[in-house]
Amino acid sequence: MKALVLESANKLSLRDFPIQETVGPYDVKIQIKACGICGSDIHYYMEGAIGDFIVKEPMILGHEAAGVIIEKGAKVSNVEVGDLVCMEPGIPNMQCHEVLEGNYHLDPEIVFWATPPIHGCMRETVVHPARFCFKLPAGMTAVEGAMMEPLATGIEAAKKAHIKPGDVALVIGCGAIGIMCAISALAGGCSKVFISDIKQEKLDIAGTYENVVPVNTSKVDLEKFIMKETNGLGADIVFEASGSPRIYPDFFRTARRGGKVVLVGMMNEPAQVNIPLIQVRGLSIETLFRYTNTFHRAVALVNAGKIDVKRLISKTFKFEDSIAAYEYATAAHPDVVKVMIEM
Repeated sequence: MKALVLESANKLSLRDFPIQETVGPYDVKIQIKACGICGSDIHYYMEGAIGDFIVKEPMILGHEAAGVIIEKGAKVSNVEVGDLVCMEPGIPNMQCHEVLEGNYHLDPEIVFWATPPIHGCMRETVVHPARFCFKLPAGMTAVEGAMMEPLATGIEAAKKAHIKPGDVALVIGCGAIGIMCAISALAGGCSKVFISDIKQEKLDIAGTYENVVPVNTSKVDLEKFIMKETNGLGADIVFEASGSPRIYPDFFRTARRGGKVVLVGMMNEPAQVNIPLIQVRGLSIETLFRYTNTFHRAVALVNAGKIDVKRLISKTFKFEDSIAAYEYATAAHPDVVKVMIEM
């Protein structure tokens, strides 16, 4: 089938790719209709690796997707042929210890799309377990459905934060995941969310959401600003979504004493952490790696009108223009949040 293939770092091709998949009794076959470009896709494209995950042979990209079911296994009951679905891209080993403890995202044997050596879904069709497919309601498009994967990350962050009604949050980093954290925190009960970055264009997009307050840290001192806005207390919850070690350890000072810090952003190098500062301030720290049982929540929140993801789709390309889409995404335009490819 035709697929977008990462041949090696900085070399993409759109070509026929020999891949065979069998529909098992609990599987479905899906015709892909839309696929987003994630930051991890960009890293693999530009660098050929993310940490220990190294692209050693041609690999199909893409893991944020939605499509139409064209075939289903004999024991599938949650979806039907013709349904438009989004897909959770990781398939855990159901015999794994982590899975039995409820932490299937931590399964070291998880098969996750577009993570070497596993092929992604930027191709004509995929076979996937029906358990990890989620029917989209009438009126929701495939492009919106493909946004459920990054939204699932934001919702997982909100779950980790244990939000109480009326909490005030701060999100550091105004990329796609940072904005997803902000709007998920609002949906989870926060009364106001500050979001910081140095790119005003992205902050302007985040600021279109009611009760999201953008903060340009190239113009103001973040700690002083947050303390002034919270009567000297600090944010109840801080989401670190920039993935930049340069903001450590000082950003912890923006959290109120006894507050919660959720580490969302991933980085390729160690960061400095001031343990005495964290102890004295009584901060609780949660870490985030992917998600567990959040896709149905994402679909429900968008369907209920609690979260709008459409305004974050910056530009859409056709499948035959996939290489151009990646070139556009890697240019890092300051006003671009999410680049989408439609089939």
